[in-house]
Amino acid sequence: MTANDPRRVLIVVENLPVPLDRRVWLEATTLTAEGYEVSVICPTGRGWDKHHEVIDGIHIYRYPEPPEAHSGAVAYAKEYLWSLWHWFRLARKVRRERGFDVIHGCNPPDLIFLLALWYRWRGVRYLFDHHDVCPELFEAKFGEKGLLYKIMLIWERMTFATAAVSIATNESFREIAMRRGRMPAEDVFVVRSAPKIEKFEIRPADPEMRQGAGTVLGYVGVIGQQEGMDLLVEAAEHLIRRMGRDDVHFLIVGFGPELPNVEADVKRRGLEAHFTFTGPLYGEDLLRALNSCDIGVSPDPRNAMNDISTMNKVMEYMTLEKPVVQFDLKEGRASAGEASLYARGNDPEDFAVKIAELIDAPERRSEMGRIGRARVLDRLSWAHSAPRLLAAYDRIYAKMRRGG
Repeated sequence: MTANDPRRVLIVVENLPVPLDRRVWLEATTLTAEGYEVSVICPTGRGWDKHHEVIDGIHIYRYPEPPEAHSGAVAYAKEYLWSLWHWFRLARKVRRERGFDVIHGCNPPDLIFLLALWYRWRGVRYLFDHHDVCPELFEAKFGEKGLLYKIMLIWERMTFATAAVSIATNESFREIAMRRGRMPAEDVFVVRSAPKIEKFEIRPADPEMRQGAGTVLGYVGVIGQQEGMDLLVEAAEHLIRRMGRDDVHFLIVGFGPELPNVEADVKRRGLEAHFTFTGPLYGEDLLRALNSCDIGVSPDPRNAMNDISTMNKVMEYMTLEKPVVQFDLKEGRASAGEASLYARGNDPEDFAVKIAELIDAPERRSEMGRIGRARVLDRLSWAHSAPRLLAAYDRIYAKMRRGG
């Protein structure tokens, strides 16, 4: 191909619909703004149910949402085989209607390399977007290392071997790409998951959201097995019952397979008056909720996966000048620095103590909020990530022109 040929990209994502997946949507819109022709394959779900639509010039092809695997090889096989069949089916359609030079695969799972290999002989190259460390994700979700864990290590290695370029969400992921994936340093680019500042405006709190509480703790994100919501509920009980801080309210924004269990746990402990579960919120509704909080909480427990993962919710709290309480994780500290307090790993009582410290120090909260927003503005916002994404694409197209 020549430097003047149009750049055509197919993004494939399995675990969320687009544009709901905010990282993928930021990537897609950034590429489109630079003149790329972008198509996306993703599942339906969460109200995004059209099988084909065009949003902001991006062609989105959706397939019926697969059942989420919760346990066992059979459940995983059903989910992944379902998705694989639809990836190949829709890729043929996109190839015929719009064409593509690069497949941009967003894990999990680490199986999109199979699609990339199928099209490699046609000159298509693979850019791997490393969202999750799948072997560690499996270990965190199921608490064991067995045959499936070893298979996931193999899939990860084959993914990196297939990719011409990879992008990592942080330095820890970049190190994995080079060490376990054996990728050259010049082919690995850090593109942090980061908020777009213009979308996160600081606004007055909504009294209705605050439920009359003196302090509102906010959580936004997925509610699954590995997000530590059980630890948050336990911390809330300790804070309210044992520390006597009953003038607090927890605003929980999000969806996920564990939501019914978390709601049942809150009810069993008699804490319903202190919790509001909003379900998923987007756009203006999400801003209204987050701006109504005093402190952002991130109860993701310390494990092999979370310790090296960047949590989107922490970035969003910081963008809106909310101080953060989280467990002491390597990448959590790298993101938040002095904008957060860090509880001992997986200790809900210490988590409650850290919340109480911030409740008692409103001036400290304000200062931490300012520090957090400054960190985002100065180094962590999407404005800083977008040039690295474009550099990764320049790299893969340069390699294609050289036949690499």
